Amino acid sequence: MNKLGDAPIEPALEEIMNKVAGGLDTIFNGTARGDARPTSFVLLTFPYGDRSGRCNFISNGAGRKDLIALFKEMIARFEGQPEIKGRS
Repeated sequence: MNKLGDAPIEPALEEIMNKVAGGLDTIFNGTARGDARPTSFVLLTFPYGDRSGRCNFISNGAGRKDLIALFKEMIARFEGQPEIKGRS
């Protein structure tokens, strides 16, 4: 079993996801790079419908620890739990 981020993006999606991520980073952050960027994002792709496959993701620099916190907070919100304070 792969841990979050241990497996590379599926080859068929790698170029597309890199282009989309680069475009989103420019739209959100202009020419700012590194910690000077005001906005971080995560792009998730997964098979539509009832097809087998896995979720691929790419971000513009968010660390594993921040992504784990973000995903936990989002799951809690989706499940209707009270607001959880985190760092994402």
